[in-house]
Amino acid sequence: MESVIVAIDGPSGTGKSSTSKAVAAELGLSYLDTGAQYRAITWWMLTNGVDVDDPAAVATVCDKPVIASGTDPLAPTISVDGADASGPIRTRDVTSKVSAVSAVPEVRARITELQRTIAGAAEKGIVVEGRDIGTTVLPGADLKIFLTASPEARAARRSGELKGKEASDVESTREALIKRDAADSSRKTSPLAKADDAVEVDTTDLTLKQVIECVVALVEEKRAAK
Repeated sequence: MESVIVAIDGPSGTGKSSTSKAVAAELGLSYLDTGAQYRAITWWMLTNGVDVDDPAAVATVCDKPVIASGTDPLAPTISVDGADASGPIRTRDVTSKVSAVSAVPEVRARITELQRTIAGAAEKGIVVEGRDIGTTVLPGADLKIFLTASPEARAARRSGELKGKEASDVESTREALIKRDAADSSRKTSPLAKADDAVEVDTTDLTLKQVIECVVALVEEKRAAK
């Protein structure tokens, strides 16, 4: 099978992670969750007392944390300075601050370089999910997909992913998603945007299985054409 690089972009709650991991596993590709990397550096900033609302402070120390991503789609990992960060990076505190940190140009430059290195080392190909993969990180990707869904559907999905008390308030989750979309779409450096040559897939009324089947078909079609 031909090696293939697949970029899957879109806002939170559209099914990016579940779809990307399943597609990579089914097709024997590596997998990279770029959002986890931005969450990881945000968590490090918060843990180390950095004022994440001060871009200059964030830029000064953004090269300090060592962030490592495991690319096995069946068991993806994310560590910071050698410690597993998969749990801590999913808290609401990190979620509320990640847009501010990821908007800092120095942070994006550092993480983008890391993402390109990982993608380039994937011998059999890779599925990379995020918000600026097709437009900025891997503009030469073989296939670009942009997932969308209604705010209501996204909030319901994201609320279901949260733990304990955080899972109860779908409306506050919806408002938080809309706020983050606005922040990520309007930032000056690598905003959330659909690449001109991306295939848009609206997942609002689709089951996860249907979305996966759609993306797998698109990847196989692209592989056959190479």
